[in-house]
Amino acid sequence: MRIAIVSDIHGNLTAFEAVLADLRAASPDLIFHGGDLAQGGSSPTAIVDRIRDLGWPGVLGNTDELLFRPESLTEFAKQSPNLQSLFAAVEEMAAATREALGEERLAWLQALPRKQIRDPLALVHASPDSPWRAPAPEASDAELESVYAPLGQPIAIYAHIHRSFIRNVEGMIVANTGSVSLSYDGDRRAAYLLLDEYKPIIRRVEYDLDKELAALSTCGLPHSDWIAKILSSGSPQMP
Repeated sequence: MRIAIVSDIHGNLTAFEAVLADLRAASPDLIFHGGDLAQGGSSPTAIVDRIRDLGWPGVLGNTDELLFRPESLTEFAKQSPNLQSLFAAVEEMAAATREALGEERLAWLQALPRKQIRDPLALVHASPDSPWRAPAPEASDAELESVYAPLGQPIAIYAHIHRSFIRNVEGMIVANTGSVSLSYDGDRRAAYLLLDEYKPIIRRVEYDLDKELAALSTCGLPHSDWIAKILSSGSPQMP
């Protein structure tokens, strides 16, 4: 049994198409998406429509939630008052993406579940309690166990932090998928997770960055230059 988990596409159609080509070579039996589908890229509607056409089961991401429930960003932003300029830029992008998606796609996002369980696998976007907060790769074993053991499965997978890793924690595997777009680990290639007979493997996929940067420059997304810097560097940048 081979299961792929593809997450944090963030509207990057060029990277997504490269991942789809790699998936055809990897030939998984089942593919999940881990949320954060549309916000922060050149092609939000194309990504949502492709995921729906593919019929992949998946989970709700935090940037999916902010599109249909804008107050979720406001609630989260209150916890980090020193980052108000960043959150203001995120909301400007979200407003444009919200308008592009339209009500029917937003309703589809709103219907996404917060977790997927397929024994022995549990998938959430960030943590079981919130799509907004998740442990870092450097988190202690105790923290990872306290967050993901309640899912009740020997393999717990999450996304959100854009930094892939695989850890063995008290008899449980905790793995992060990494991100198709907007990598934060210094490697600008797309990333996704493949479980091969339940052994997790991180796959990295090259894509045509120049093509995606050209699409960004003409798509009309506010702060597209900020997104371009992250794509080009493979690391977080301030707007």
